[in-house]
Amino acid sequence: MDRPPADPTKLLACWMEWERGETPPGRVISNLKSGGLRELLEHLAAEHLAAEHQGAEAADA
Repeated sequence: MDRPPADPTKLLACWMEWERGETPPGRVISNLKSGGLRELLEHLAAEHLAAEHQGAEAADA
């Protein structure tokens, strides 16, 4: 079964619960993992690398 796409708003809410001391660290990690943080970070990293690659190509032109 596929997971729904990560919701950055929900991930941030989980993080903020931890910062406020409302949720223990282990639960936060579990929530971030099941909420799709890895996939979100992979997506953002790929976009960043693509932008860097485009910038390097433009500088070479």
